[in-house]
Amino acid sequence: MKLLNRSAFVVLPKAPFAEWSNQLDVDADGLHQCLSLEEQRREGTVYLIAEVSSDADFTKALAEHWLQIFQNELSAWDELGDCWPHSLSIDMFKEWFDVYPQIMALDLSKQPLMLANLDDV
Repeated sequence: MKLLNRSAFVVLPKAPFAEWSNQLDVDADGLHQCLSLEEQRREGTVYLIAEVSSDADFTKALAEHWLQIFQNELSAWDELGDCWPHSLSIDMFKEWFDVYPQIMALDLSKQPLMLANLDDV
């Protein structure tokens, strides 16, 4: 087990996100399916951030990264952004997602970490 010098946010969708994603066209190949809120919340996303030690640090990190997180969550359902809401805001982000701060991140795998910069893809 390895302690990572990271903290994290666990992000889970709320009802407005599930409603938005379920109004998208269902793909013929089955890649996009309508899922209930419960089904969508079974798999959250973990976002690693710089190591923090206080609520104020988490608040600052969320203020810095909310848009990137929001866009990533939307792009998982609409990669091109054709059906994204027109005005993304921090208030909308908080209405659409639950965010759970995690102070420590531990790596239980014996495999080395793979780093892939998604901004370059």
